[in-house]
Amino acid sequence: MGEGRKACRPLRQSRPGAGDVRSRGLSRGERPAARRGKSGDGRSQAGSLCRRASRRAGAARRLCGAQSRIRSFQVTKSDVARPQIRPLKGLLVGCGFFARNHLHAWSETKGAEIAAVCDLDVERAGRYAEEFSIPQWHGTAEVLASGAFDFVDICTTMETHEALVALAVRHRVPVIVQKPFAPDIDTCRRIVANAKAAGVPVMVHENFRFQKIFRRIREILDSGEIGELTFGRLSWRNAIDVYSNQPYLLKTERFMIMDVGIHMLDLARFLFGDANAVSCLRQSVKEGLAGEDAATILLRHDNAATSIVDVSYASHRFPNPFPQTLGEIEGRLGSIQILEGETLLVHSEGRQRRETIEADGRNWTSDPWTQIQDSVPRTQQHFIDTLLSGGAFETSAEDSLQTYALAEAAYRSAESGRLVTTAEL
Repeated sequence: MGEGRKACRPLRQSRPGAGDVRSRGLSRGERPAARRGKSGDGRSQAGSLCRRASRRAGAARRLCGAQSRIRSFQVTKSDVARPQIRPLKGLLVGCGFFARNHLHAWSETKGAEIAAVCDLDVERAGRYAEEFSIPQWHGTAEVLASGAFDFVDICTTMETHEALVALAVRHRVPVIVQKPFAPDIDTCRRIVANAKAAGVPVMVHENFRFQKIFRRIREILDSGEIGELTFGRLSWRNAIDVYSNQPYLLKTERFMIMDVGIHMLDLARFLFGDANAVSCLRQSVKEGLAGEDAATILLRHDNAATSIVDVSYASHRFPNPFPQTLGEIEGRLGSIQILEGETLLVHSEGRQRRETIEADGRNWTSDPWTQIQDSVPRTQQHFIDTLLSGGAFETSAEDSLQTYALAEAAYRSAESGRLVTTAEL
């Protein structure tokens, strides 16, 4: 691959020889269908957007011109809602099990649309394109070199992330990448350093914190109702069959902590703040696994609170609580119990209050996955809104290093039988 462009417009115009995939000879799987009424005149809209963005952002962060870099999309959220603004066009890489939820979510994300999908199995990519009325599909992520995409959604296994993010960074395409970010902390650091040096924004798709129930808990905590936090437990234990749809998990040596534990560690940071020390025990309950399918993790947080994260794919209960996270959060003035049925029991001032979180009611979600599925559109909308506003992602690649440090510390603690601090990493 050649070196990426020295400069790049965040919103590329659809002119022959530049943004149009067809002009580059990338015609595999091209479908001449309309863009579902979103696109409009790309040239006039992009030009108008650049002029408006330049006035607002100033010369230091000018989005138009040959020397501009993709450090931010300096556009207001009100601009995104205006019909004359062309939606950002994305490429989804990886048409696997969870990608269908991504594609449903992208169909309702304001300010963005998926223009093409990509998978090493090009026939599968074609089926996904057909199902979601996406005009193009490809068998290689090298299509990122075309200049046709404003962002890429990487929905592949963690072993592929370093190379795919590097490819996107080379061509200056902002990234949202599924968790786990990478197999180990050193790989995560290389990805972050590469993207940071190029000024290309990268966000990790951590969707647990975007579940409605945890956004509501965050509101309660911010209100001060239960006071300074002292203790918490987050428990995700069930016996869902993850192996039929994802058979590679059977051979994954770092399994449960990296699969669901990483979500829970991010959630612990979201609710309790950063942590600096970890103690962990892990188990392989199911026979024939290469890695663990259960783990119990004790965290010491910077604010002196302690929390317990326990995860398991080997907890047989009826009815199966999947995919609910249960537990409790204790503060100096009260507590919150997280109960089944997405119910919160809030204790404060000598009284208790019950709150039940209702599903969003989307027509493409279904039990028992609804709670997770509903979080995907919020995660992706946050990515697009933040990309356009030039702000900081909640789960930026750089911030996610702190979550992955906790996962790394958990593995080292389980192997050594001792408390491991993040400072050791």
